[in-house]
Amino acid sequence: KMPLPKRKPTRLKNYDYSNNGYYFITVCTYNKQKILCDIVGGDVLDAPFKIHLKVYGLIVDETLKQMSTYYDNIMIDKYVIMPNHIHIILIVNDKGTSRTSSPTRQHSFIPQFISSFKRFSNKKCGQNIFQRSFHDHIIRGEKDYQKMCHQSGGRQIER
Repeated sequence: KMPLPKRKPTRLKNYDYSNNGYYFITVCTYNKQKILCDIVGGDVLDAPFKIHLKVYGLIVDETLKQMSTYYDNIMIDKYVIMPNHIHIILIVNDKGTSRTSSPTRQHSFIPQFISSFKRFSNKKCGQNIFQRSFHDHIIRGEKDYQKMCHQSGGRQIER
């Protein structure tokens, strides 16, 4: 038997993901399949492009809009759905709920949110459409936020 490759940890070591702040999240589709949308246009330098959501992309879009109402302490600031991944800027604003003294997975709002999002999306799609893990980046200031907004495409969710 060939040993399984070791997974590199994707979370920042010893960081409490229940801390208030802005987080840039990337969630990829299973095997990076291009099942969420088609990108049309943009062939010429600076030409605009449009994103046409496919069936799974429409489901994901609707799920993201619904997710914004499920949590009191997490808001979706912006997101963009790409052919094989999603970029989301989340704002954690925990108004003093109890926490443990050390960061634990049980008190990490971001993984809970992403897990729920994937579960709801997968159920509506009738199959698992996302990879197991996700990538996150803790946004550290206005310049970093602007960079992530540019990268995310900047679609704001209606609140």
